[in-house]
Amino acid sequence: MARLTHGFGVSHTPMLNMEIEDWGKFVERDAMGSFLDTSGRPATFDELLRSAPAGVAELIAPDALDRRFVASQAGLDRVRAAIRDAQLDALIVVGDDQKELYHEDNLPSILVYYGSTIRNVPRHLVKPNRVAWFQRARGGYYEAEGMRDYPVDAGLARHLIAALVEQEFDISTSDRLPDGEGEGHAFGFIHKQVSGADIPIVPVALNTYYPPNQPTPRRCYALGRAIRTAVESYPEDKRVGIIASGGLSHFVVDEDLDRGLIEAMRRKDPDALCGIDRTRINSGSSEIRNWICAAGAVEHLQMQWHEYLPCYRTAAGTGTGVAFAEWH
Repeated sequence: MARLTHGFGVSHTPMLNMEIEDWGKFVERDAMGSFLDTSGRPATFDELLRSAPAGVAELIAPDALDRRFVASQAGLDRVRAAIRDAQLDALIVVGDDQKELYHEDNLPSILVYYGSTIRNVPRHLVKPNRVAWFQRARGGYYEAEGMRDYPVDAGLARHLIAALVEQEFDISTSDRLPDGEGEGHAFGFIHKQVSGADIPIVPVALNTYYPPNQPTPRRCYALGRAIRTAVESYPEDKRVGIIASGGLSHFVVDEDLDRGLIEAMRRKDPDALCGIDRTRINSGSSEIRNWICAAGAVEHLQMQWHEYLPCYRTAAGTGTGVAFAEWH
């Protein structure tokens, strides 16, 4: 029988695709953006400046940015090594699709992909960004040119679909991508920056971002539990892992939210995870749902280590709560 032996979590912010000298350039983009504040209310950059955390200037000083960059790359290296050492036969990737493949005409809440391969193409070249440093960051999710087919454990994926339906989850499915299209950034990041091509994946796409059918935190946790049950009923002898791709809070850093989430996962507190205020997990912070799902799947395992880095990048408190974790 298959076993779910390991769990992982990794942020997939473009900040992790960048060079050290480029982190300080984000103000060029953020100053022109619109945001949700830590209470989930719309806010302009100027409004965020007026309510920014005390001491944020020190957190975005060049030497502070450099330290965060080095620490974030070390965290990413540690996840890569942990996945390699786990000797997995398959890796379930829980990510979100940001209208890369699925749109309002057909926007699934929960989708499991079961094709024999999944394609990665240079999406960043379709509509190139004129800002060179950000275009380079976008390229970290995708092939530099051409396309590449990455392996999928289609047998395990089909079993998950059937088992989840049996557990009364209404699962959308896909066994192919539209012609010329490739996987979204949440899955491309895992292939390009984390696991490579050696481990077949099973992509599980949640609609974290877009109303009206975002799964609730409680549903995400229950899905994780059901995924574990499904894996353990698979008749083949496989070591299976699961990884949450994305998060934590962004595009405004919310340390209280992030640290509360990590502590709830560490102490295995489903009530805290299921009760997270949904007004605080929209926009980029919505990807926290992927971590909640993974936490449900690994509640039989222990969190072995985690790293949390509140990566502020402007005086307005914009940035990403970068996190890494391993369970086994």
